[in-house]
Amino acid sequence: MSIEDADHEEPPRRGGLFRFWSEVRAEGRKVTWATRQEVTVSTIMVLMMAIAAAIFFFFVDSLLRLGITFVLSLVG
Repeated sequence: MSIEDADHEEPPRRGGLFRFWSEVRAEGRKVTWATRQEVTVSTIMVLMMAIAAAIFFFFVDSLLRLGITFVLSLVG
């Protein structure tokens, strides 16, 4: 930013609370909301993936525990 640009800065825009809320409402109208069915399907998929991840990490943790226990039994 040069010195010349600093002289031509625009003042901050003001509109007040009413303008802010009207802009918020206008943006809210642009939102495409998910249907109940889309939300239900997405929720079920998230739960299924969480359960699958929990099962996967349970088995990985069990294998690591068995491996470490085996190695420590050889040392001790």
